[in-house]
Amino acid sequence: MKTITLTTLKAMKEQKQKIAVLTCYDSTFAKVANNAGVDVLLVGDTLGMVLQGYDSTLPVTTEQMVYHTACVKSGNTNAFIISDMSFMTYGTLEDALKNAGLLMQAGAHMVKIEGDSWLAESIHKLTQNGVPVCAHIGLTPQSVNVLGGFKVQGKTEDQAKNLINTAKHLEEAGAAMLLIECVPSTVATQISQSVSIPVIGIGAGADTDAQVLVLHDMLGLNDKPAKFVKNFMEGQSSIESAIKEYVKAVKEGSFPSEAHQYI
Repeated sequence: MKTITLTTLKAMKEQKQKIAVLTCYDSTFAKVANNAGVDVLLVGDTLGMVLQGYDSTLPVTTEQMVYHTACVKSGNTNAFIISDMSFMTYGTLEDALKNAGLLMQAGAHMVKIEGDSWLAESIHKLTQNGVPVCAHIGLTPQSVNVLGGFKVQGKTEDQAKNLINTAKHLEEAGAAMLLIECVPSTVATQISQSVSIPVIGIGAGADTDAQVLVLHDMLGLNDKPAKFVKNFMEGQSSIESAIKEYVKAVKEGSFPSEAHQYI
């Protein structure tokens, strides 16, 4: 399996080849995911919930993200690594540059930041300084208190238009990838078709260029999984075979099915 780069991912979108993304937090699972054919490893601040036991991602620090990024890097061979920037670590250009630099030095190939059109200036500056950016829109967990909970976004016509316009704006600012979370599948389809950069979906239907799930969710370790989650451990004899089944389902387009989508 050849090394996945940003160029590879852009070519996969152009060639309509689905991209399999999975969260990862350590060296051992990085090795297993590589063996299973995962294209992109996302070192998510979801570690605050699935590893640390918090009820949100807000307590996660840059130091913790750097540590887990380095762990994933040490076990990685071929996958592209994206690392989340923690809550309140990119509100100013100075902070964004400093903290993104730490993650890149730890082994990330790209950083992910959450927000709206206000991210444009930071995205532009980071890109100028050699840091590729994935912009996370839709349901943004770091803004859970502003949003009033973990709710589907883009349900009204105005909200949908705003998401589409935001996606275009952030691409123009230099975003190299987008992640859209918990939006109606029709809206996600429009976004994917409106931009030339790869779009990762989670709870965003089957028509995005890529799919991502939290590792612990797809292994059936969440007692209260979200609608968009499927337990790929069912019927499998090992974690690696479960991840292979996930990759296969993403690649062939059988996941997510209608049962995992919002309308």
